[in-house]
Amino acid sequence: MPRARMEKEEGEKHLALLKLMQILSFLVVFVAGVVIGLATTSHISRYFTSQTELYSLINHFSVPTTRVEDNCTGSDICERKDCSSFQMFIHPDNLTHAMSDDELFWRASMVSKKENYYPFKRVPKVAFMFLTRGPLPMLPLWERFFSGHDKLFSIYVHALPGYELNVSSSSVFYRRQIPSQRVSWGTVSLADAERRLLANALLDFSNERFVLLSESCIPVYNFQTVYKYLTNSAHSFVESYDEPTRYGRGRYSRKMLPDIKLQHWRKGSQWFELSRALAVYIVADTKYYTLFKKFCKPACYPDEHYIPTYLNMFHGSLNSNRTVTWVDWSMGGPHPAMYGPTNITESFIQSIRNNGTQCLYNSEITSVCFLFARKFAPSTLEPLLNLTSSVMKF
Repeated sequence: MPRARMEKEEGEKHLALLKLMQILSFLVVFVAGVVIGLATTSHISRYFTSQTELYSLINHFSVPTTRVEDNCTGSDICERKDCSSFQMFIHPDNLTHAMSDDELFWRASMVSKKENYYPFKRVPKVAFMFLTRGPLPMLPLWERFFSGHDKLFSIYVHALPGYELNVSSSSVFYRRQIPSQRVSWGTVSLADAERRLLANALLDFSNERFVLLSESCIPVYNFQTVYKYLTNSAHSFVESYDEPTRYGRGRYSRKMLPDIKLQHWRKGSQWFELSRALAVYIVADTKYYTLFKKFCKPACYPDEHYIPTYLNMFHGSLNSNRTVTWVDWSMGGPHPAMYGPTNITESFIQSIRNNGTQCLYNSEITSVCFLFARKFAPSTLEPLLNLTSSVMKF
């Protein structure tokens, strides 16, 4: 009996152990199945996520027909825009962006290898770039000047940070301010602002000519004349001359050697006009601009020397060496004459338009040398508006 009982107990233990092994085997298989299932799910999820990201990347560089978002900058303007469309790439109509100057200049200096080829109907435009501290007192005059020529120009305004132009949504100046930085007269920050304006204007591939203006500038001819004069010119209009005095050569620093020599040094008016090709060269330059930032400090003024010197060194044949903005320096001093309302007469404007001087235009002599003039006080706006139709013909 004891032997039979022992055999029975051993059999029961063996049976229990077998059941335990079966349970453990089931648990192992179950856990393995769960792990495999989770791994498979994760792989599938990553696959579809990667495919979505790939599609988004492809979609970003293509011309989508369905992806439409609020405007591309995240501002609160209630408009619907196709942000990744080719049209937005070649003609960005919203000037707000978060690019640094380095990023902006890098992007603006990109040039297509397909010379004189555009996969769209390109109508050359003139970029009017206003460098101002704040308000544009001559804005009504400029609006009248631009009226009826919407497809032939672009406007860019660099004002002090925080200032916003107060214009209606119907104005050609509406939403035309670029991201700006503080500017101090006589410092390199003024040249920085000029290059910032050029770079923002270069983002529009239809802009072919670039003219720098101030809040005290006025046009002395109508838009048709200005447009034809600039777009048909084989040269840019940057004043560049050698001045052998302390106000010219005296501002040169030998620390710029060996890259910039005294014989290269030039001076000229800040108020330039450039072709697209030269504008690209200027925003793409790092080497020579860095030298000016380091060594051209008061009483050396980069806005009077950098572009004239740079063009003289590398692109002199493309420059007319004159400005198209008339200024009166007859009073002497660091600033030109400022004109008030009593100065604004028909004969005075005519004397700017045809002041007896002659200049070269496409290698031929002409008496039309100035298209713009400065400096005009805000109080001159009304008398100037009264002369637009009779004298300036707009």
